Amino acid sequence: MKSLFPDHIDLTAKVMDFQLQRQNIVSANLANINTPGYKARTLEFEKDLQAALGLSESGAVARTHPDHFPLAFAADQTEASVTKSLTPRVVQGVDNVDLDKEMAAMAKNNLLYNTLATVMQKSFTGLKQTIADGGK
Repeated sequence: MKSLFPDHIDLTAKVMDFQLQRQNIVSANLANINTPGYKARTLEFEKDLQAALGLSESGAVARTHPDHFPLAFAADQTEASVTKSLTPRVVQGVDNVDLDKEMAAMAKNNLLYNTLATVMQKSFTGLKQTIADGGK
């Protein structure tokens, strides 16, 4: 059965979940900025996500026609392969948190999350409009 929602909804939701996890880790790093011996943690999922989607390191996707959607996505397969190796890694050799680095990471993460939220909002707005127009 064909889904009512666009194909990218599951992917966008999963990436938003990862962005939220990253935000929590950055917040923890900032909260422990003055903790002696604390090592900053990072969450990296972009390479695993690209691998799960079958993208190359450069992220380039070959399209045979300009109207084609650039990638195929199956949410159930991506979740398993992405989360399988997804663990926050400890950066070795760093005993304290770099405030500027963490604030930049937080700002970047915030922008990416807001962008994905806008994509989701636009998708549901379009769906709502389609349903409203179908009732006429």
